[in-house]
Amino acid sequence: MIQNADKCGNHLLDAADDSLKEFILERMETVSLDLKDVCYEANKPIRNIYFPTKGVISWVQKAGEDKFVEVATVGNEGFVGVPVLLGADRTPGTSFAQIPGGAIKISIKDFHESLATFPELLSILQRYVQALLVQIAQGNACNSSHPVEERCARWLLASHDRMGQPSFFLTQEFLAQMLGVRRSGVNPVARKFQNAGIIRYARGDMTILDRAALEARSCICYGIVRDEFRRMLRDIKKVDNHQASR
Repeated sequence: MIQNADKCGNHLLDAADDSLKEFILERMETVSLDLKDVCYEANKPIRNIYFPTKGVISWVQKAGEDKFVEVATVGNEGFVGVPVLLGADRTPGTSFAQIPGGAIKISIKDFHESLATFPELLSILQRYVQALLVQIAQGNACNSSHPVEERCARWLLASHDRMGQPSFFLTQEFLAQMLGVRRSGVNPVARKFQNAGIIRYARGDMTILDRAALEARSCICYGIVRDEFRRMLRDIKKVDNHQASR
């Protein structure tokens, strides 16, 4: 994924020109997101848009009476509230903080005003949605084709990218839910990674010790999604440069 955010801490906002950024920052609220804090709930009106600056937010869908499966994750490369951009005011999915962090929050009213005032914002967000669709599609292909060990490595790498630091809080129960498997399916993988010196894990504290080894254990899906988000960042910078030259 993408690292080294500046100023705002969110790559989409940091790609915007100063006037757009100032417009949003004047209307925003900086919030902390603790574990399981909800950004929006299934089938309930979406009240705010979130631009994460740190941490990871999960988008999950119900897959059974008490079963939820992750379909996408969002970090400081994106925003939470895509249904609103696409014209909906609610969605069957739920978004919540998977790894604690923070975000820039803006109301739906101010979000729509920002889109109406700055057309380049729509271009930036549309390019992000394309990258998000690649993540969702590749994740679906990955979950149906690759073993838990490779999927777990992919997920840890993506989370590591978004955090920009080797350590973060993560329970095995939560990781199992995100991968759509039983906890018993994650335990042997975590133990194997730990015995190999790839991670250190105790009581929810996850530390990536050997990223290169973790990449070697991952499937090709990690690189495909990472490269798409890198292209996205280059493209949205071109949008800003084009606007600045006008």
